[in-house]
Amino acid sequence: MKLVGTIGTMSLLLLLGTSAPAHAQQDKDKQEQEKRNKQEQPAKPPKQEEKAQPEKRPEQDRGQAEQQRQQQDRSAKQQQDQQAKGRQDQERQQQDRSAKQQQQQQAKGQQEQEQKQRQQQDRSAEQQQEQQRNGRQNQERQQRPQPVSQSSRQEQHGQQGEQRGAWQEHRARSWQSEHHDWQQRGGYIGYRIPDDRFRGRFGRDHEFRVYTLPVLVVGGYPRFQYGGYWFSLIDPWPEYWSDDWYDNDDVYVDYSEDGYYLYNRSHPSDRLAISVYVN
Repeated sequence: MKLVGTIGTMSLLLLLGTSAPAHAQQDKDKQEQEKRNKQEQPAKPPKQEEKAQPEKRPEQDRGQAEQQRQQQDRSAKQQQDQQAKGRQDQERQQQDRSAKQQQQQQAKGQQEQEQKQRQQQDRSAEQQQEQQRNGRQNQERQQRPQPVSQSSRQEQHGQQGEQRGAWQEHRARSWQSEHHDWQQRGGYIGYRIPDDRFRGRFGRDHEFRVYTLPVLVVGGYPRFQYGGYWFSLIDPWPEYWSDDWYDNDDVYVDYSEDGYYLYNRSHPSDRLAISVYVN
């Protein structure tokens, strides 16, 4: 039994003696491997030292503060200038609006005044025309012929003797001295035929013969009816016209610059002043 124990102890020692060198060899190999790894790795550059920041001087602080104040002052001044400009623009706009309103009011007042003046002028013109119409109507009523029977043309020709006497009575002895146009008579003041009716029935293109028309003697003067109006001779007829010109000569009524005239185709240079009546 003691021998067996001795053998066991010796075996354990032998086993330990063989394993210790093995571990030592492994440690040595590991150290050599780490050494080789370190040699193979590139050397790290030495860490640069951080540059020392220069210390700020009090003068720099004061300069920066001054710049900031100047910048603030400029900004405040720009803002004030913008505000002042805005107020000036508003004032100008208000002044422009006030001036425009004043001009509009003045123009409106002037227009109203002109309109009142035109209305007054129109009323005055209407009153004047009404007075002229009343004057013509009164004159026409005074000169209106007495009613004469005109039921037939035969009755008209039955009065031919009286009419011939009236025509002959107003024959001139010296027409050049006895004749007077409307300008010499002071201007025409009788009835005026409307332009549309005048163009349709009167003028050199509308001739007629007096004997075919109703004829009256008013105040010793012959008066004939044509185109819905009565015409009375104011002038005597020339002595060199034929005795029966009112039966055979073609005549027409025309308006000149100063009044109405009767023209004879047989004597185109002569004209007799006539007056127009509605009735």
